[in-house]
Amino acid sequence: QVQLVESGGGLVQAGGSLRLSCTASEDIISIHVMGWHRQAPGKERELVAQITSGGSATYADSVKGRFTISGHVAKSSLYLQMDSLKPEDTAVYYCNVYSFYRGNNYWGQGTQVTVSS
Repeated sequence: QVQLVESGGGLVQAGGSLRLSCTASEDIISIHVMGWHRQAPGKERELVAQITSGGSATYADSVKGRFTISGHVAKSSLYLQMDSLKPEDTAVYYCNVYSFYRGNNYWGQGTQVTVSS
C-alpha cells in the first residue's frame, strides 16, 4: 500500500513562509493529478492547489499569488511553497495523488500549519 508522507508544517508568524513536501513510499504509476488540500477546525476540507501530470497548476482564489505548487511526477513527490502566510491559512494540510491506474486516490496523514497574528 502506497503511503504519502507530508513534512514542513509548523508554527510561523503572519507574513512568514513555509514549504511543504510530500513524498510517496514507492513510485506511483500513471499519475493524473497531485494536489494539496487543507482542513481548518470546524470547516470542510478544501482544495488549495493542484498540478496535473502535464504541469498545469490551479489555485484556490484565497491563495493565488502567495502559494506555489510544484511536483515531480516521475519521483511521485509534491511541494507547496507558502509565502505571505495569514492566520486564516491555519489548517491541517493534506497531500493527495490521483492515479489513472485503477483510479487509485492516495492521501497523506496531514501536517499542521499554524500562522500566528
